[in-house]
Amino acid sequence: MSKTVDFRGQPFHFIGIGGIGMSALAYVLAKRKLPVSGSDLCSTHITQRLQSVGAHIFKDQEATNLDFFQSVERNVDSVAAEAVLGSSHSRRSVLAQPVPPRLPQVVCSTAISADNSEYVAARDRGCSIFHRSDILAALIKDYHSIAVAGTHGKTTTSSLIGYMLVDAGLDPTVVVGGEVNALGGNARLGESQFLVAEADESDGSLAKLAPRIGIVTNIELDHPDHYHSLDEVIATFKTFTHQCETVIGCIDCEIVRDRLQPEITYSLSPEREADYTVRNVVYGGSGTKAQVLERGTVLGEFNLRLLGEHNLANALAAIAVGRKLGLEFEAVARGLASFEGAKRRFEHRGDGGGITFIDDYAHHPSELRATLAAARLQAKDSQRVVAIFQPHRYSRTQTFLTEFATSFRDADVVVLTDIYSAGEPNVERVKGQDLAELMAQHHDCVYYEPVLETLKHFLPSVLQPGDLALFLGAGNLNQIIPHLVARYNQNDAKATHNVPG
Repeated sequence: MSKTVDFRGQPFHFIGIGGIGMSALAYVLAKRKLPVSGSDLCSTHITQRLQSVGAHIFKDQEATNLDFFQSVERNVDSVAAEAVLGSSHSRRSVLAQPVPPRLPQVVCSTAISADNSEYVAARDRGCSIFHRSDILAALIKDYHSIAVAGTHGKTTTSSLIGYMLVDAGLDPTVVVGGEVNALGGNARLGESQFLVAEADESDGSLAKLAPRIGIVTNIELDHPDHYHSLDEVIATFKTFTHQCETVIGCIDCEIVRDRLQPEITYSLSPEREADYTVRNVVYGGSGTKAQVLERGTVLGEFNLRLLGEHNLANALAAIAVGRKLGLEFEAVARGLASFEGAKRRFEHRGDGGGITFIDDYAHHPSELRATLAAARLQAKDSQRVVAIFQPHRYSRTQTFLTEFATSFRDADVVVLTDIYSAGEPNVERVKGQDLAELMAQHHDCVYYEPVLETLKHFLPSVLQPGDLALFLGAGNLNQIIPHLVARYNQNDAKATHNVPG
């Protein structure tokens, strides 16, 4: 069984093709005119997008899905034979010849269990089976690649870089872990030598990647389900950086500064004497303005629509990449100024009843603090920040219970749900209520409403006109936002209709 990814025409079959990371890879391969199929239990706009570029999607995960390309090619061969051969005897002779099986290369993620029916069938039939990171590693070798790693900020930074290169006319291929309207989704296929990829450390597969340029935004323990200690996380990042030709790192993170020692550095603090830094920074509710210095020399000013210090740091990483690739600062600044962000990264989802609804993926204490600080920047003097948070994974909640409890100081009101398991067993028997009780020791206004179905009916009793309602977490909490927006808009419409003329 070959363990080398083959991009020369052999089919690919993705088990769980609708996942955000899997679908991005499948999209790029399909756009490269490679045969792609995949299975997913849910039909979504992501799977529909894949179908639009030629991928065949199965709604069930069955062993027979692996026969798809063999049957397609048999039908094609039959049609070709019918067209070429004249007599029925000749047709029977040719069509009787056995068609050699063409097994697909099977791609799965860490989420696919060893007893999955498609996985078992692929193993039994001798298919080459790859983790999604193997496909990404092979693509990275195919291009002049830029890979963005780090505990936080990967999606925004990789999206910023990809969009900046598109805007500058470099036409990159992009593979990111979030949807970006400006890129048409979570992936695009470009015609140039450049590829921008988000590099995930959650399962250790980051160590497989060897890009030309590697970016490390920061390092923390975020996945205690995989790593037993911070030192294990650092070891994975060290392996990654040793395989990069050039490493760009944020030295505001002490671990990046001292343990990785990147060749090109960036920092929000001029006194750190990084290669790229800022001064004259103005944070506002509609964005950020700053002057950029390159090794002590002023490059110029730029505007960023994204809020907060963390996004200014992400933009500095993009500036360092642009300059490394030889772009003029004006071209870099133009791209950054028009970038509107990725979905679920402080994404405005609607307004109703005088309330602004924001969706954000933050699920680690550091991310929560940064996102709530950005929300506080946007909130007007009299506007309340209401944080609705769904903890993600039992292991993460248990590991960071104290840190979570003290991460909501920039919120006026906190509403907690129960923990989203992400398929993880609850070994420690931790509950959302445990966090709510601990949080109440540090915050004056904490509510606990465990179930989403009841939460969407509970929130109207908490929310007030003028509130900034911030939905936080990596689970399915954001599914109730459309219901709430629609409910408030219906109430607004009724109120307007009933106003005496």
